[in-house]
Amino acid sequence: MPADPESVEQPKHPLHALTTYELADHRRQLERAIAFFDAKNPVPSARDDLQARLDAVIAEQDERARIAADA
Repeated sequence: MPADPESVEQPKHPLHALTTYELADHRRQLERAIAFFDAKNPVPSARDDLQARLDAVIAEQDERARIAADA
């Protein structure tokens, strides 16, 4: 995990252009950063941005799974 969870960088490409591995890695980084912030009291406002980014990653993974199931 990065020393500074706020340093979870945006991927170099849009989510739809990431490989499955890159998408999973980005999700893992976001989940770790969110867990780090959840342990703080009070929870920093940066957590909300990370959660929104994580929601987008999960939506992309779900869409890929739906497409694979329909194929």
